[in-house]
Amino acid sequence: MVERAFDVAVVGGGPGGYTAAIRSAQLGFSTVIIESEKLGGICLNWGCIPTKALLKNAEILHAFKKADEWGISYDNLRFDFTKIIKRSRDISDKISKGVEYLMKKNKIEYIPGYGTLTGNEGIEIKSGASAPERVKAKHIILATGARARSIPGVAIDRKRVISSTEAMNLQQQPKSMVVIGAGAIGIEFAYFYNAIGTKVTVVEMMPSILPVEDAELTKLMQTSFKKQGIEILTGAKVENVKPGASDVAVIVSTNDGKRELKGDVALMAIGVQGNIENVGLEKVGVVTERNHIKVDTDYKTNVPGVYAIGDVIGPPWLAHVASAEGIHCVEAIAGKNPEPIDYTSIPGCTYCQPQVASVGLTEEKARAEGHELRIGRFPFRPLGKAVAIGETEGMVKLIFDAKYGELLGAHIMGSEATEMIAELVVAKRLETTGKQLYHAVHAHPTLSEAVMEAAAAAYGEAINI
Repeated sequence: MVERAFDVAVVGGGPGGYTAAIRSAQLGFSTVIIESEKLGGICLNWGCIPTKALLKNAEILHAFKKADEWGISYDNLRFDFTKIIKRSRDISDKISKGVEYLMKKNKIEYIPGYGTLTGNEGIEIKSGASAPERVKAKHIILATGARARSIPGVAIDRKRVISSTEAMNLQQQPKSMVVIGAGAIGIEFAYFYNAIGTKVTVVEMMPSILPVEDAELTKLMQTSFKKQGIEILTGAKVENVKPGASDVAVIVSTNDGKRELKGDVALMAIGVQGNIENVGLEKVGVVTERNHIKVDTDYKTNVPGVYAIGDVIGPPWLAHVASAEGIHCVEAIAGKNPEPIDYTSIPGCTYCQPQVASVGLTEEKARAEGHELRIGRFPFRPLGKAVAIGETEGMVKLIFDAKYGELLGAHIMGSEATEMIAELVVAKRLETTGKQLYHAVHAHPTLSEAVMEAAAAAYGEAINI
């Protein structure tokens, strides 16, 4: 068996893996990337990108339902569920091919197959019935990602109990769906399926939907979802899930007692766990913790020459975090001493409508840490741009340290929140104060004026409210 040698080998071709491979090649390392499915990983093929394509369909349908407000009328509005799904799949395929092009452009060797560690420098790659291939590398970066996890005792059978992968590739639109888990994934699918006419019930064990977000905004979001026709059960624990021939029963316990929910399908969206099995970690002695690989600040494992990045090392399970970790890891290998990633300044986004985006501390966490706070709020409703485009739902909430004026956290609910958050990520990263933020002149009319006004409101100087 011929064993080819490389400087860097990346196992896993998702956003973390392919970004690490490209940066490795840019730095002059001979690089190989190994992927058992399609390049782009879960994000491009079954996650971030195809879900946003589906959500755009939901937004368009939502706009049509308000067409009369715009002086527009139509007859016999219809949609084709199969075409909606096909469009999202075509977009994923197109972008995955774009990643393949990037590998060729950067002269990165791409080997399709399943990679397993055979030592701290060796990888065996299996692909179908073909004979295994082996490569050797001075540095091996594991970017094997994560998969949906389930409630103990409940199997994801991919027919009646489904994961997000099946939710974006169903052959027929379900008439009803029970979404178990109200994090970003569960909420996005709840929004999409409700918008196209599926009866949706969301079950969340925590007191609110989007439990990692600021409580004030999640209450507003919950009200918005209920107005849209989504049933929400918070503080509800799933006791059992019983798939049948034509439907599924979800038994939940609440403060009001037990309740049985019926749906054509149940979407399991309670979180993910790292893909640490069958990678050869035990063979080389890589330490794992709570279903994830343990690493240091440069993403080294306890085994010299073996590194790990992205979802497989634990939260936050976000594509942009995996990419940043991939770049940092390779630059550390190259001896560039990169600055550690600031995990307190990572944006989180939920792409339903209205959108939710945040960075930094919630009000609850800031108070728990003992900060004295200045809080500024500004609703979308007074914004000229929001009124003009018919998107007045939501608000910007900014949390500042009262003593130094430092931005501790930023939270947005509303149209384009996921785009608006970038300004606040940069502001927080640069330790911008509240006064600096609202003295930065914002263009008019824009939705981003709400950021300026919220900062001013924290100091009692908001103009338009």
